[in-house]
Amino acid sequence: MSRNDQVTRQWFLLQKLETSRGATLQELAAALPEDYSRHPRTVRRDLEALETAHFPLITERSNGQTRWRLMDGYRQTPPLALSPTELMALVFSRDLLKPLDGTEIKASLDSALNKAATALPPEGTTYVQQMQKSFAVGLGPHKTYRQHQQTIEQLTRAITQSRTVQMRYYSASRDATNRREADPYRLWYTDGALYLIAHCHRHREVRMFAVDRVRSLTITNQPCQLPLGFDLDAYVRDALVVMRGKSIEVELLFDRPTAAWAKDRQWHQSQQCTVHKDGRVTMRLQVADTRELVGWILHFGSGVRVIEPQSLREKVQEEARKIFSPE
Repeated sequence: MSRNDQVTRQWFLLQKLETSRGATLQELAAALPEDYSRHPRTVRRDLEALETAHFPLITERSNGQTRWRLMDGYRQTPPLALSPTELMALVFSRDLLKPLDGTEIKASLDSALNKAATALPPEGTTYVQQMQKSFAVGLGPHKTYRQHQQTIEQLTRAITQSRTVQMRYYSASRDATNRREADPYRLWYTDGALYLIAHCHRHREVRMFAVDRVRSLTITNQPCQLPLGFDLDAYVRDALVVMRGKSIEVELLFDRPTAAWAKDRQWHQSQQCTVHKDGRVTMRLQVADTRELVGWILHFGSGVRVIEPQSLREKVQEEARKIFSPE
């Protein structure tokens, strides 16, 4: 039995023990996921391990049964109204927003998590440290925003106060910096980057701006208003990640080795997968027709074929030729 399994199993037991009634050994065993040992002797050893870690467990006799539970006063922390495992989960999740280090958002989160950590009894803090040895957070590729702290604070204030902003913005597609005036609606963090969703006065439409490309920003006295019924989820629905464009129906065919990992990930909310008898997988999506989509398909290499539409297949083929063609 690995240390990871033991810690995870004990976490499930703590969640069950937080109820006011507690639970019997049989109920605790039944509450564990099927892929963990459910033998009462294993559960009792876990309970003994939690007691050794100074979790205040008590037993009570009720209707001829022995019930285990956490001591009164420990199940919840009154100032935050959070249970011990909820507090431990908050403290453990600190690394998820590491890309926002140096910003007011991350500072506020750290402050809240520090309070949560302070509210934990010593044994809870020790248990979090044990969990951190068993689980790790891999953030993948992401941008850092320490040097953009002032911009993020200004944008947050402009959104809260419903004020138009003026900014000097670097456009990567044009390789140029120009002035923009925009009504800020939302800050949106996705795929390791932070974006401003705002109504651009120049283009007279809602657009997405990369926060790290804002070179300077001023909050004006001009009031603005979020359109009634504006739906952020609907606005970004067709984007594979962040790029928006004409929505198209895409059909891809993955070979067996690639299908093994491609089908198990949620790439887009519209995706539907069909597994064939030979192990290949057909994936259908309704997404925006953008360079982002072409690049995503290419990252599967020879393991994928574009079935439909023909126009997308041609774009992928042309991009692949460019990769290997001499300058």
